[in-house]
Amino acid sequence: MRTSIHKHILDPILFKKQLLIWSQQFREIIFLDSNDYPQQYSNYNCLLAVDAFTSIKTDTHNAFEDLKQYQQTTKDWVFGYLSYDLKNDVEPLQSSNFDGLDFPDLFFFQPKKIFLLKGNQLEIQYLNMCDDEVEEDFAEILKILPFNEEKEPVVNIIQRISKENYLKKVDKMLDRIHHGDLYEANFCMEFYAENATINPLEKYEKLNEISQAPFAVFFKNNTHFLLSASPERYLKKQADSLLSQPIKGTAKRFSDAIDDEKAKIQLASDPKERAENIMITDLVRNDLSHTAQKGSVEVQELCGIYSFMQVHQMISTVTSKIDPQYAAVDTIKTTFPMGSMTGAPKISAMKIIEELEETKRGLYSGAVGYFTPDGDFDFNVVIRSILYNQEKKYVSFSVGSAITSLSSPEKEYEECLLKAKAMREVLE
Repeated sequence: MRTSIHKHILDPILFKKQLLIWSQQFREIIFLDSNDYPQQYSNYNCLLAVDAFTSIKTDTHNAFEDLKQYQQTTKDWVFGYLSYDLKNDVEPLQSSNFDGLDFPDLFFFQPKKIFLLKGNQLEIQYLNMCDDEVEEDFAEILKILPFNEEKEPVVNIIQRISKENYLKKVDKMLDRIHHGDLYEANFCMEFYAENATINPLEKYEKLNEISQAPFAVFFKNNTHFLLSASPERYLKKQADSLLSQPIKGTAKRFSDAIDDEKAKIQLASDPKERAENIMITDLVRNDLSHTAQKGSVEVQELCGIYSFMQVHQMISTVTSKIDPQYAAVDTIKTTFPMGSMTGAPKISAMKIIEELEETKRGLYSGAVGYFTPDGDFDFNVVIRSILYNQEKKYVSFSVGSAITSLSSPEKEYEECLLKAKAMREVLE
């Protein structure tokens, strides 16, 4: 079905740039970059998939069943995304908030051309129908000169929920927590610009440069774009093992090394941040247990501190062994959406989030990734990301923070602004 060719790459960093520029000619692109972030569970430094041979695009109704059939009949590499609103396929929930982006709820495609980079080793996999193009394409990629950034028009970003309104909404959320309706919820707000024209590739390059996140994505489906600097893995499957790495707990970085170290130590011992992380780790354990072999769910690391360009984060790692009766897509369906983006108890949190938020999340807080031909997969959580509908000239990014009984509305607001900083900088 595919022809596989191996190449040695002299300068992987330059090659990644050339690859991404070359890809822009195609209607469908997914470029996944780990930015050489030191992580234990990574398979590739970078993957590029372009040019759909087949694809699937659906709304939330029966989405997981459709995806399962598509993935099992294709038996090939498929790349794509799951939007947050697929929660409505799993539970009796709905999404009726405003949606300025208008992306399909689910989109996956089987690419004609795939590039897999690990260290200096590149594997190129083309469908047999176009394998005569490999050498020509490769030569073309190597000729590309990375561009100089042009000055783009400034995008005027508007905050969907005012500070005053945000504080009121967090107070309402705290009331619900004190009434016992939930323990924790991830409450998000949107920043957006209408009538905006941006160069997606240029904005992605800039966002990636200042973030260098381990789950970065450049995604294009015709006129829909996702430019993501996500630090978070949602779920990875390898053989019969599942791995989830929820992030909960954030501290800002400092240019002074002593202050920066202090911020890390403070984050590690902060009772609110730890409680936030532990509640969600527990939720993820529970989600994984639905498809796990008995007694196989384990917390490999609790509340580990990891540093990124913009922030320090608290990350836990939870694993399980899959009961053989479940298919790959079942393990996604029973854990989706990521617990760190919902709250606990999950369904109650999702209902309350829907009431208080003012925009449909769509792809934000969903997941982007791929399935391999043998049914393994790896997906990120779509956070720290810019979404763009080129046709509607609508640009959007959302940020959120976890509200618990210990939350101070003012501090949560500050955390949102801290997370918004990189996207704002790139657009404005």
